[in-house]
Amino acid sequence: MTLSADESLWLARPDAHRYSPSSRGLDVDVAVIGGGITGLTTALMLKRDGARVAVVEARRVGSGVTGCTTAKVSALQQTIYRTLRRYHGEEGAATYAEASLAGVELVAGLTEEEQIDCNLERRAAFTYAPNAEQRSVVEAEQAAAHAAGLAVELVDDPGLPFSTHGAVRLDDQLQLHPVRYVQGLAQAVDGDGSVVLEDVRVLSVESGAPCRVRTGRGTITAGQVVDAAHYPLLDRGLFFARLEPVRSYCIAARVRGRLPHGMSISAGPSARSIRSYGELLIAGGEGHPAGARDASPERFKRLERFARDHWHVTDVAHRWSAQDPISWDHLPVIGRYHPRSSRLHVASGFHKWGLTSGTFAASIISDLIAGRENPWAARFNPARTGTRGIPKLARLGVKFSADFVADRLRPATTESTTNIAKGDGEVVRDGIGKTGVYRDAGGTVHAVSLRCTHLGCILRFNSAERSWDCPCHGSRFDIDGSVLEGPATRPLERKHRR
Repeated sequence: MTLSADESLWLARPDAHRYSPSSRGLDVDVAVIGGGITGLTTALMLKRDGARVAVVEARRVGSGVTGCTTAKVSALQQTIYRTLRRYHGEEGAATYAEASLAGVELVAGLTEEEQIDCNLERRAAFTYAPNAEQRSVVEAEQAAAHAAGLAVELVDDPGLPFSTHGAVRLDDQLQLHPVRYVQGLAQAVDGDGSVVLEDVRVLSVESGAPCRVRTGRGTITAGQVVDAAHYPLLDRGLFFARLEPVRSYCIAARVRGRLPHGMSISAGPSARSIRSYGELLIAGGEGHPAGARDASPERFKRLERFARDHWHVTDVAHRWSAQDPISWDHLPVIGRYHPRSSRLHVASGFHKWGLTSGTFAASIISDLIAGRENPWAARFNPARTGTRGIPKLARLGVKFSADFVADRLRPATTESTTNIAKGDGEVVRDGIGKTGVYRDAGGTVHAVSLRCTHLGCILRFNSAERSWDCPCHGSRFDIDGSVLEGPATRPLERKHRR
């Protein structure tokens, strides 16, 4: 399997403990799909309640979105509170703020209780105005976040080596090494009747009594199932019509001189996220909808130019990207898969802040399964209703229809594989159909079907990461057709080309 661009800083580590790949004949109280921060935090909380839990991870623990973030755990999240106040009123924004603060403290508490060595540090979080036009946006965010209950203040200087126009500041937030953190959670989960499974891909779930989780390595029976695979894996609840997958990019660069002490992100559409880790500067941004035609290495180059413009960069050590589903009304979906579901639970739609909201999602779901009241559950219920998000919901539906139809009508980009350069992928005419063809550095051609195995959308080549991406729901496939990212669970059909 190829790497997504260059390897994430958080995944560039010596091999950690490996967990069993065998799920055959396993019988537990709760099966948790996904070995990232949401799944492992949920599993640990359920285990503490006395449940026997199986965490099922398709690759390695922390190797998904958890290992491809900027690794900030913060209740201040760019300009989310002015958006939430518009969609959900002050009460909705206040619930999100309360849950987010609790998520930050839960991460700090679990780190201490389980003695996890993950370089956790308390830092101030900033949302800064990069230009005069964004000053009013920052002021509005400060007012909305304060009304929601956050102890924010408006400051002139966020501690960055370039001119800004004011910033919102929230103290005592966290930055950490996310993979070391979830590895620590995994060690706490595994054992005493609970198990962590790696390299086990879930293929389907039957929600009977008990539930049956079918994997590529056997079937697990469970009383309850939690889908914490980041994007909902199961085609229930119509989540594919209510979540928009968005990609964003990161670099880690070695610099000479002073690094930023706080964790910063700019207001406005062209966001830049900034933090430090040891001697490294981490810069993120360049977001775009999944499957965008301009997903190219230029995204990384723009981040590198930004870093070099403001710091003395000696070299760029790591490049990586992540994908996040954003809900139709800007709140996560956490709870039962659908109103009639009593055994299936889901957590998704974290709006690029999954280390925080994935953690409080674990509190909500573990309370639901244990039969406890949770003060936030109703607000994040996947079955919630409301009219504010309807225009965006309609746009998502139109986008899906346009992508589904237009890409079928669009002509091939080349007539022959001989025209494809090394390291590039093209859509090649194949009789009356089309095939996705990639030529690797050695000149070998890899050809696959372009039909996404989730719902049949036509894939597009992502030259930034050398993958075939679905513009409809964000599934991603390697050049050999294997699944890199769901909701697809089945690989692409391989084609034979000379």
